[in-house]
Order: sequence, then structure tokens, then C-alpha cells
Amino acid sequence: MKKNLDHIWKALSDPTRREILDLLRDGPRQTTEIVENFPQLSRFGVMKHLDVLREAGLVKTRSKGRCRINSLNVNPIRQIMERWISKYEAYWTRSEEHTSELQSH
Repeated sequence: MKKNLDHIWKALSDPTRREILDLLRDGPRQTTEIVENFPQLSRFGVMKHLDVLREAGLVKTRSKGRCRINSLNVNPIRQIMERWISKYEAYWTRSEEHTSELQSH
């Protein structure tokens, strides 16, 4: 059964959401810290981006007192890699070999 990965692709399609994921790659962050990294956006705007990332499973959020701690969940990215990227690796290898072959003649 194929998994529908459209919600993950949609989440990854936005540059602001990718920047949020890059921040979280360095470790968990409080929502306030994430908001502070995007002064061009309102708190509400950043929260909407976080909601999309959560719905796609790319971000996990837990409460600690009054703070919300956000962390990266790499499993959906792994699903993308396994479904799409890994299938094209053989093609890239063949293309590189073919290119090398053409250049040597």
C-alpha cells in the first residue's frame, strides 16, 4: 500500500517552513525562540507554519509548564527519501557512468 506523502511535500514546499526545520535540526526550541527567528512574520504566522509542520508529522510539540517545546521528527523525511530519492539513486549512478563513458571517448 502506497502512503500518501502529499501533506509532507506541501509542508516542505514553503521556504519558511524549511527554515523552521533547519532551526530544529540543531535541537529542540521553544515556540518563542522560533518566533524570534522570524521578525518579518507575526507570532500567528509562525504558529500557522508550525501547525502545518505538525500536521505533516515533521514537528513534534510537547508542553513543559507554560512553554511549548518543538522538535524535529525525521521519520517523514525518511519516508520521502525511501519512496522517491532512493529509487532514483540507481538512475543517477547509471547517468554518471554514461556521462563518464562519453567523456572518455
